[in-house]
Amino acid sequence: MIKVKLVRSKIGCSPKQRQVLAALGLRRMQMVKSFEDNAAIRGMIAKVRHMVEVSE
Repeated sequence: MIKVKLVRSKIGCSPKQRQVLAALGLRRMQMVKSFEDNAAIRGMIAKVRHMVEVSE
């Protein structure tokens, strides 16, 4: 399992990045979600890596 935390605001990011954050379920700053560690989730995190913090 990995934990993903939104640490930067989605104001000013591209619409694609907003869609990725919505798909991850990250709506508010400092929101944390847990996911199984797989390639699909890792790819989504890679698209918004400058906005999120990942911990194992």
